[in-house]
Amino acid sequence: MNSRYLRLAGASVLFLLAGCATPDVEPTTTIKATVAPHLTPDAFVAPDGAELPMRSWLPEGDPKAVIVAVHGINDYSHAFEMPATEWAKQGIATFAYDQRGFGASPDHGNWVGTRQLDADLSGVTHEIRKRYPNVPLYLLGESMGGAVVITAAAGSAGAIKPDADGIILVAPAVWGKQTLNIFLRTTLWVANAFAPHMSLTGSGLKIMPSDNIEMLREFSRDPLVIKATKVETINGLVDLMTQAQAAAPKLNQRMIVLYGGNDQVVPAEPVKRFVENLPPAAQGHRVVAWYEKGYHMLLRDLDRSVVEQDVASWIFSPQVPLPSGAENRADDKFLHMRADRS
Repeated sequence: MNSRYLRLAGASVLFLLAGCATPDVEPTTTIKATVAPHLTPDAFVAPDGAELPMRSWLPEGDPKAVIVAVHGINDYSHAFEMPATEWAKQGIATFAYDQRGFGASPDHGNWVGTRQLDADLSGVTHEIRKRYPNVPLYLLGESMGGAVVITAAAGSAGAIKPDADGIILVAPAVWGKQTLNIFLRTTLWVANAFAPHMSLTGSGLKIMPSDNIEMLREFSRDPLVIKATKVETINGLVDLMTQAQAAAPKLNQRMIVLYGGNDQVVPAEPVKRFVENLPPAAQGHRVVAWYEKGYHMLLRDLDRSVVEQDVASWIFSPQVPLPSGAENRADDKFLHMRADRS
């Protein structure tokens, strides 16, 4: 196959999710427990002794709610600096960690598999729950992080489910094989079979993940942001997204799904399909919010304050309409999507 097309196809999926038929194969290495999992001031120490760097943004006094935030592909915990700073002013504590293979965590640049990513999220959540046993705790996943939150909450990969009071999905990466076109599926399958360690970038693609140009420039200069990704990682990502899409019927948790009208990264159709496949929800239990000015990086866009306020409002007053009215616009923009409030 022409390598130019292979690189274009692989880079398209990579950059779209970094702005970020694949084999359903997970890494087979068994992680052995060597220590009791615990938190340090700046990390989560997993049962195998791996230290996952963690950042926290805490309010003055006791928090009214806690968010455990999970970043997207090639990104790391710094992704939540902007919204978490604002949420702290409203009494919300935010904890974000570098997932394995990303940021300053072990296995940098390698794909560790959905099972391990889910297990790490469950472990982090368990330890933070112990620290704040009587405070509502929410899982927030951005892009690929959204897929990890979904598969972990559904128990898709066999890991223990994290104990959380609700789920916040920001532009969730649910663009799995169910909706990925045959050209990309076939090209990535061939690439994974013959060149799994080849690295690809999104160079040359005309994709805007955000309208915050200054932030994007900083993002591109950040040494902890991965700039080139292995084909096997892209394949693993597609498998993760496929599992996330399939997990929709298993999710009964309280949930808000946020999506931008200018998202050039995750197409609307997979998100629409994911929401339509969720089980019926009670009043105030599920909200779908659509932001006309929003891009993929909703929490880092120029108009991010609107999204920040909606998330805080939903956490504290789920029965009250969002301040922006974004759930009403979702009815118009996604054919069968609806915010289940009535």
